[in-house]
Amino acid sequence: MASVQTLEQYSPGHYFYDVNDQLKQHIYRRSERAFAVGDAARDAITDRAALEARQRQVREFLIESVGGLPPLDTPLEARTVGVVIGSGFRVEKVIFQPRPQHYVTANLYIPEGLDGPRGAVQFLCGHHQQAKHQPEYQIVCQYLAQAGLIVLAQDPIGQGERFAYYEPTLQGSTVNWGTLEHDYVGAQCLPLGDSLARYFLHDAMRGIDYLRSRPEIDPDRIGVTGNSGGGTQTCLMMLADPRIAAAAPGTFIMNRETYLLAGGAQDAEQIWPGFTAAGYDHEDVLLAMVPRPVRVLAVTGDFFPIEGTRRTVERSKRFWKLYGKEGDLDLVEDTSTHRYTEKLARAAGEFFARHLLGKEASFDDAKIAPFEPSRLWCTASGQVRGEIKDALTVFETNRERAQALAQERHALPAAEQRERAVRWLRERVTRHRKPCDLNPRFYHADRLEEMTVQIALWWAQEGLFNHGYLFRHFQHADRDLPVTLALWEDGTNSLYPHLAWLRRTCEQGRAVLVLDVSGAGPLAPRPITAGDPKAFYGVIHKLADDLIWLDDDLASLRTYDVLRALDMVAQWPGLDATDIQVYAYGRPGIYGRLAAALDARIRKVEVAEGIRSYAEWVEARHYDAYNIYSILLPGMLRYFDLPELEKQ
Repeated sequence: MASVQTLEQYSPGHYFYDVNDQLKQHIYRRSERAFAVGDAARDAITDRAALEARQRQVREFLIESVGGLPPLDTPLEARTVGVVIGSGFRVEKVIFQPRPQHYVTANLYIPEGLDGPRGAVQFLCGHHQQAKHQPEYQIVCQYLAQAGLIVLAQDPIGQGERFAYYEPTLQGSTVNWGTLEHDYVGAQCLPLGDSLARYFLHDAMRGIDYLRSRPEIDPDRIGVTGNSGGGTQTCLMMLADPRIAAAAPGTFIMNRETYLLAGGAQDAEQIWPGFTAAGYDHEDVLLAMVPRPVRVLAVTGDFFPIEGTRRTVERSKRFWKLYGKEGDLDLVEDTSTHRYTEKLARAAGEFFARHLLGKEASFDDAKIAPFEPSRLWCTASGQVRGEIKDALTVFETNRERAQALAQERHALPAAEQRERAVRWLRERVTRHRKPCDLNPRFYHADRLEEMTVQIALWWAQEGLFNHGYLFRHFQHADRDLPVTLALWEDGTNSLYPHLAWLRRTCEQGRAVLVLDVSGAGPLAPRPITAGDPKAFYGVIHKLADDLIWLDDDLASLRTYDVLRALDMVAQWPGLDATDIQVYAYGRPGIYGRLAAALDARIRKVEVAEGIRSYAEWVEARHYDAYNIYSILLPGMLRYFDLPELEKQ
């Protein structure tokens, strides 16, 4: 007889099959096939017409995949709120509105001695808390200004003076700045069919609008640069904004395959849904700029693998050759860890001076002197939300979009709305799956006091096993029992918290199949990085990101697992497959509720402590972000919310 603690420790790996790397390998194999398709498509480009067709395709795909762009014609309402004088330049402190009541804080570096409109560079900040006034970034901007360029350094969402969860009464934020804030609100973008990249890209495009409005600037000679998260934004601009005359993306260009294997998750605005599935990669970021000049900036000690950077640049050079411009794509490296180094700053200044000003740059290192950061603030408090009472953030936009989508759904007749929702959901859940025989392995039997326990493993789809424990009361051992499929966090590794419910259900004459869906319980992937596997940037977050690149998601995959568990019930001896119910505790109830909408074999669903409505979650300013990527279903609110799906 086993104890519940002993049962919680069982794993198929103890017997005959290593299941802990299967989800990772499943995702990696799918990704590698997509990478190969993308390479082949780019290799097939041999003339300008084919190249220009792909440029159009990738631009249209990127904009659609992030949810489209907000309007680009609203008034910027730009104002200069102060000036700081430097050595050979001045800095104007600027605030503009890319969207009404959304405020971007920025610094405009203007060299002395302007003799007419000239070239400019948009500087997009990486993940430094201080953003535009971070000393590392000030140094880059000053080098660019020394080269004779006007420079606009603007704060991104969640950094600098734009903390979206800053509360004046606390004089602090309720959600940490930068990647944590990005991920927090970025997760809420996904059910709307959006990506946070939508807003990063839009902010940057409106920054170009601001530069083009300045009389000191030649609107046809504007470049863009940034590193890390600023490199991401630079890449988005290279893909989406044809007004960019030259680009120097820093410490970000690589390729998806090398980063996939490096094992890291990415920030919310760095995830472009379906981009990998469509065959696109960082080569397409560069390709989108041809024949405009590009200088890729990289460091050898980066967590963005330098091997991928070199491969991408080398493979892309031939596209410039089609235009006789083979010298207009190059790579500059520095021996450093992840940052925008002084060497890279000078290389960027030389590059932009040559291509935007038509001259060679010169630098005086002795005159490079960052200001005390607060001197560059555009607000007295250092935070937009600290003093602009009507300031809006992406959270408010998400809430408005959720409400608008609800109105669109409710405008349809109820039957039509549900039929449309189920059709979309079925396609989403099944389209990437490769069905196969279950081939069940009943590999262990035991007893837990009054309950018998049988353990089995079966193929849910090619390459992915599911796993479960079947509990029955010994008094009902001689008849076929109706079944309750049980779903909760950690599956069979977490029996004790649910033991009372298990006993009660089995005593009532039902069998209980506790299901381990892909990546959960004993099927959980081995950690790739340190820390909790289900926490921010843990392995589940990373693999869920990788699925979104493949136009897939963990919630859909696990819903398919539930459907296959219904098939398994039909093959499990001693069970009545005509009476299947689902009981779930917590967020995993999502998988059962979605499966019930797709399969009439589920006669009833009961969920304790689950999410009632995705729209309510999107409209909540604060929520529990732990393991949130396990239940995200991108685009679902364009078709249904859970209460609507469950109406008959």
